[in-house]
Amino acid sequence: MSRIPDTDLKSNGHSLRAPATPASLAQSEYRLFLSSEQKLTWQVRVTQLAILVVLLISWELASRMLWIDALLFSSPSRVAVLLYTKWLDGSLLVHVGVTMWETLIGFVLGTLLGTAVAALIWWFGFLSRVLDPYIVVLNSLPKVALGPLFIVAFGPGALSIIATTLSITVIITILVVYNSFKEVDPNYSKVIRIFGGSKRQVFQKAILPATYPTIVSTLKVNVGLSWVGVIVGEFLVSKQGLGYLIIYGFQVFNFTLVIGSVIVIAIAATVMYQAVAFLEKKLTGKP
Repeated sequence: MSRIPDTDLKSNGHSLRAPATPASLAQSEYRLFLSSEQKLTWQVRVTQLAILVVLLISWELASRMLWIDALLFSSPSRVAVLLYTKWLDGSLLVHVGVTMWETLIGFVLGTLLGTAVAALIWWFGFLSRVLDPYIVVLNSLPKVALGPLFIVAFGPGALSIIATTLSITVIITILVVYNSFKEVDPNYSKVIRIFGGSKRQVFQKAILPATYPTIVSTLKVNVGLSWVGVIVGEFLVSKQGLGYLIIYGFQVFNFTLVIGSVIVIAIAATVMYQAVAFLEKKLTGKP
């Protein structure tokens, strides 16, 4: 009698081996894969943290040993003390809140408007040919140069800052999303057309679902662009926000304030990016 491999079973007090099924083998392989991925992720996180710690220690040591100009480059301890002081007096939260609100508004509006315009251009082929050179020219314009125009048009406030942000995010979103619409396999549209589907159904059932990954990738790009637009706008007009703190720090030669504000921007942008990455996992089903 040949031996039956794999899974243990109990029969009349004796241990037997049941044959392994393809499903059980697949589950076992998947568990091993998840375990190796979790181990690799843990190793990456530890390495990243170690690099950050080494950089901070080196920065602090270089400042204390006068290897670098402490007035210009400050040190982690000075930055930490300054941020903690501003946290206690409540001013840091005010500036962070203003910048975060402006960034989120510019980020959401830029993505929605850019995607809507891209869909409109895809819908009307004639419109895409007409607007194509204008979109290219608008994308090549230095957006900072438009800042004074926005200040005059919308006043020295949050509207001009958001407009500056939209001038950066909307054009990029239109270009990326529209090109993604055009690159969808035309066979998908043909199948829907054969079964009597309308152009609206083609867009809803084929074009839009196929471009979800591109739209999410555009969200990631817009995170950085939104921060750029808001900080540039605050440089020009704001009396509150992290961009204002940077300009104020330069004016009074308080470079610890400048570096501290940049660090806060980096932390906030990282949190925002991770939120978009979490959304990507939910929409695309990536592990």
